[in-house]
Amino acid sequence: MTEYDFDLFIIGAGSGGVRAGRLAAQLGKRVAVAEESLPGGTCVVRGCVPKKYLVYGADYGASLREAAQYGWSTGEVSFDWPTLRDAIQKEVSRLSGIYGNILEKNGATLYRERAVFVDAHTLRLTTSGKTVTAKTILVAVGGYPWTPNIKGAEHAIVSDDAFTLEALPDRALVIGGGYIACEFAGIYAGLGVTTTQAYRGDKLLNGFDEEVREQVGALQVNNKIDVKYKVSPTEIKKTSGGYIVTFDDGSKIGTDVVFMATGRKPNTETLGLEKAGVKVDGSGAIVVDAYSKSSAKNIYAVGDVTNRVNLTPVAIREAVAFIETVFKKNKTAYDHSNIASAVFTRPPVGSVGLSEEEARRTHGDDITIYATDFRPMKNALSGNPHRVLMKLITQGEKETVIGIHMVGDYSGEIIQALGICVKAGLTKADFDATCAVHPTLAEEIVTLKARES
Repeated sequence: MTEYDFDLFIIGAGSGGVRAGRLAAQLGKRVAVAEESLPGGTCVVRGCVPKKYLVYGADYGASLREAAQYGWSTGEVSFDWPTLRDAIQKEVSRLSGIYGNILEKNGATLYRERAVFVDAHTLRLTTSGKTVTAKTILVAVGGYPWTPNIKGAEHAIVSDDAFTLEALPDRALVIGGGYIACEFAGIYAGLGVTTTQAYRGDKLLNGFDEEVREQVGALQVNNKIDVKYKVSPTEIKKTSGGYIVTFDDGSKIGTDVVFMATGRKPNTETLGLEKAGVKVDGSGAIVVDAYSKSSAKNIYAVGDVTNRVNLTPVAIREAVAFIETVFKKNKTAYDHSNIASAVFTRPPVGSVGLSEEEARRTHGDDITIYATDFRPMKNALSGNPHRVLMKLITQGEKETVIGIHMVGDYSGEIIQALGICVKAGLTKADFDATCAVHPTLAEEIVTLKARES
């Protein structure tokens, strides 16, 4: 029998990799984890966590301005970017340290360097040059920001760069229409930056429910974001006063920062997967089965590197299922259906289950739509123009709830609980039987009326 250095070697110390490493180490397995950046991965270091702090920062500015309508005299309001930036980075460092300690305290070996494949059981650590072997290998390297190959693309920043800018720009151009683009456009505008968002499509948030997409387009405008549709950049030119971006329709926009939020790709380039017999698809994602097993029998992958559902909590659940399958002999496949998610626009989006368009493609006319669009109570005094959209989709005679979509304050919090309802297969009758909590935004979800055709 071949003797390996480790029972499990994990490439990537993000949320999925750390969870798998901790659980395997707690089972007494010899575990090693290699991370070329900071433990915590994209979510903790340059993604969800610092982004949410920026959203909070932007929201505080709006709240201060609106407070006057509630009787508060706030005087002159100003914002200091270095204060917020440095506080966030201090918190990121603290959290990253916790992730590293979780591994080491549970007995895992943490290599703070990049690992690449030599063969299906062998890895080379690129800084030290050390070679190690493992019986099972888990790839959890996540993804990276992708930008189009246009002239002057080197002048643009991506999401990795946005958290540590030396100074907040006076003008920002965000290119893209996905959740990262919409969130950062809202952040910049909320921090007082003159913000333009340019997108090649005709509505933001492709893949979301159409009414949600329309609502988000309206809230971006309410947030004083100049949204331009059906344009793609062709060139970025540096000037003495910033940058000039040219688009395919011939238009030009002057800005101080060009933020490319044009998508992400699995971070598999130069990993040497071909040496290990691991197949990838056209996007570079590792092809896995329902149990996260790759084409190589001892190599698995979880998280964004598989391009299934690219959310941090999903990577964690996939990691837990991997441990159950490989080390507990309890074959477990994570169910990727009905996963609740949020987009932290200002206000945020919450979504779970099928959109109306998906529901109609799947179930035809056998669905009923319940929806409302209203001005929330808080905004009646503050003067904030944002409205709330709530939409519930049911299917069949029993009216099983198969989709819920929201845009409005606290949507991210509310959708977490509503995700339980959809996952459990509750019906509209179950919602109707639930007494409202008054006065709240959330009460509207249990008082919805059917939308007229």
